[in-house]
Amino acid sequence: CLRCRHMSLESDLYTVLAAVCPRTYPDVAPTTTVRPYVTYQQIGGAAINFVDRLVPNKRNARVQVNVWADTRASAVTTMQAIEDAIRMSVLFQGEPESAPISDYDHDMLVYGSAQDFTIWADR
Repeated sequence: CLRCRHMSLESDLYTVLAAVCPRTYPDVAPTTTVRPYVTYQQIGGAAINFVDRLVPNKRNARVQVNVWADTRASAVTTMQAIEDAIRMSVLFQGEPESAPISDYDHDMLVYGSAQDFTIWADR
């Protein structure tokens, strides 16, 4: 089905992320989620356009992946494992667009790490 094909990038990304951390969620995690956990969302990507108006067979997504953990070490270690898994995935071609950004949320008392990736996949 056409709709199922559009979901392949997202479902493949979920598969890769969940293999590193089973507590993986698109956009936001439930407030009671045990840490560490991962959230991700598409934040853009490169549009592919052809002069002859053909529909491309690939798509690009820029994805931000976030890790939330009880310690800085856990956030860093989990993010490194995610970067490695995205780079090595056979489900799509992915690579980091930036180094991770460290964070700390004083209200929730959690450490974070965020990193942007570019992913090329079949449409």
